[in-house]
Amino acid sequence: MYRRIRDLREDSDLTQKQVAQKLCCSQQAYSNYELGLRDIPTDILIALARMYNTTADYILELSDERNGR
Repeated sequence: MYRRIRDLREDSDLTQKQVAQKLCCSQQAYSNYELGLRDIPTDILIALARMYNTTADYILELSDERNGR
């Protein structure tokens, strides 16, 4: 799951700081999500899925369909 959010961010040519700003969290908190040091809260997971136009299932590795919508 943590690799997927990093890959989605990199595919979108965004920095951790840019994503953190969109999620209203610190860059350090977001970095901890990507590194797997902190669990991703549900509201952040939903925001990430919406931002990358994918599903929470894809981010959580329950599906390999990136664009499940």
